[in-house]
Amino acid sequence: MSENLKCNICSELATVHLTQVINNKVHKIDLCETCANEKGITDPEGFSLTEILTSGYLGNDKVVSDKTCKNCGFKTSDLKKLGRLGCPECYQTMSDNIYPVLKDLHKGTTHVGKVPSRIFNVITKNKRLNELKTLLNEAVKSECYEDAAMHRDEIEHLNTNSEI
Repeated sequence: MSENLKCNICSELATVHLTQVINNKVHKIDLCETCANEKGITDPEGFSLTEILTSGYLGNDKVVSDKTCKNCGFKTSDLKKLGRLGCPECYQTMSDNIYPVLKDLHKGTTHVGKVPSRIFNVITKNKRLNELKTLLNEAVKSECYEDAAMHRDEIEHLNTNSEI
């Protein structure tokens, strides 16, 4: 490490150096012993690098205002402390705060989970069939028969071919 790095929070001599890669961007944080302790980095229970990255110390202004969920009373500040939300309604209430962070930390904001490779094509095909059926119904309702025929043909093609 380079000598005489300063703490990103208080500008004292940094003794703790963290690095995280998000979307091929390297984020480096240098902290003094005091700030590292305050952030829980030396805590055996762990620490939240996300909290540090989103709390404005690196010029990152993704966290908006402190909001409260009408359903459970959970606050944005509780999210930063606990690292989880209080109820499903919290996702809507705090979407301005969570989605930018999730988008930076992950490849997207929709959880897709892991799927065994042998059934991935089946799931993808079924999803596309459902989308096409919806589009077909909408085209028929709006009397767009050329679009309806195109969707019908694609549905038939997917049903007769095992591959997508």
